[in-house]
Amino acid sequence: MKQFRISILVASLISLISCTKNFDEINTDPNRISQISPGTLLNPILYSVTAFNMGKADDFTFNLMQVSLPYPSVAGGVHRYDISENAGASTWNTYYRWLTNVKEMYNAALALEDGNYQAIALTLKAWILSNTTDCFGDIPMDEAARGDEGIFRPAFNTQQEVYTRILADLEQANTLYNTTKAMNFGTDILMGNNVSRWKKFTNSLRMRLLLRVSGKPEMNSLAQLQTMLADPATYPVFTSNEDAAILKLSGVTPFLSPWGRAVDFTTFRAIGKFFTDELNAMEDPRREKFCTQARNASGSATIGYMGIPSGFDGSESQFDYIPSNLNIALVTAPMICPIMPYAEVEFIKAELAILSDDLANAKIAYEKGTKAAVEQWGASLPATYFDNPEAAFDGSLQRIHRQKYFSLYFVDFQQWFEYRRTGFPELPKGAGMVNEQKMPVRYYYPIAIRSTNTENYNKAVERMGGDNINIKGWWEN
Repeated sequence: MKQFRISILVASLISLISCTKNFDEINTDPNRISQISPGTLLNPILYSVTAFNMGKADDFTFNLMQVSLPYPSVAGGVHRYDISENAGASTWNTYYRWLTNVKEMYNAALALEDGNYQAIALTLKAWILSNTTDCFGDIPMDEAARGDEGIFRPAFNTQQEVYTRILADLEQANTLYNTTKAMNFGTDILMGNNVSRWKKFTNSLRMRLLLRVSGKPEMNSLAQLQTMLADPATYPVFTSNEDAAILKLSGVTPFLSPWGRAVDFTTFRAIGKFFTDELNAMEDPRREKFCTQARNASGSATIGYMGIPSGFDGSESQFDYIPSNLNIALVTAPMICPIMPYAEVEFIKAELAILSDDLANAKIAYEKGTKAAVEQWGASLPATYFDNPEAAFDGSLQRIHRQKYFSLYFVDFQQWFEYRRTGFPELPKGAGMVNEQKMPVRYYYPIAIRSTNTENYNKAVERMGGDNINIKGWWEN
């Protein structure tokens, strides 16, 4: 009997070993991703950051830059330069959330020794960090996205340190691309796995950021820009709207319009008077793409494109018309979400040509940029467009930046950033504006950062000279 029990025990052990030998294989879910690939992260980053940026262009940049405003307008509001203490919280939180994903994407690409995905990750990092620092000033960078290492209260880097790093990252990214190697981790929704287009985006973004800091001699930006333009084989940039970083949303899940209800884009809104007046002066074909027509007080007839003065004082009863509104088609999929348009590259070229006293090439770039910006939105540039003295190139930076302002429509915070760099276009001051009618130049740091990372916050604020909407960043001083 004892020998029988031992035999049963041995048989049971053999059976158990046999059953568990392939346990890992049997219990592996074939539908679950066991290892993160760079492609797994790329599309969510692109879609989520771009969708967020369009929302901020609408509810912040548009208001500051007199594209649109609430109507009827209650007291206060961004268009009156009334910025709340926590207005930047969503920007801070969103950008740092997705920077964590960009870091994971880069590490996955590094492990696979895939230079193309490394370069793309460095480009996305530069894109997001540049927006973050230009919204706030000094920000966490070296110690950011390192919660897995136990760093929950990161130190802040200076804006100069941030720009030095991201410009170096973009320069490195340009050398990492291999246009003969395929992108094998799914199809990306921005460039369709076209490595050459990604490389052009990297260099075009570098041009944007070099120009941003061109007022700081220590950055040697203008010389670097001239080097890039003189060597397009090494530093290819956008040369057409087909190259541009413009995300196209089909409206098919999950790539839906950032506006769950398109009607929210137009409810209680009006176009700014400055915006329509400038377009009217140029007889610009983008009017019907951007705006509806205004109507008379009774609403019985259209009266052309007319906006409401931004930052106006008093009640809406002073206006005897129903102003133009935003065009709902802009946020109804299929739709486009511009990240960096080709036209911006041409306007950068035009500005550089002006600085070199090369008016002939400045004019060529100005007209190319204007044409591209018009066609990007599905409009056609009339053959006589530049015959209009209001639209023709006049040799001035002001004229270039007037068109650049329209080319940056819906491009996150870029209209605001460029205004802070150049002072163009010249925006009228509304009598109802607060903050001594001075354009705000940054967000306050979020309230949560002040309370949870107090020591590092205080160091940054002391270094910058304060935490308010009038404290200029390093490249503005």
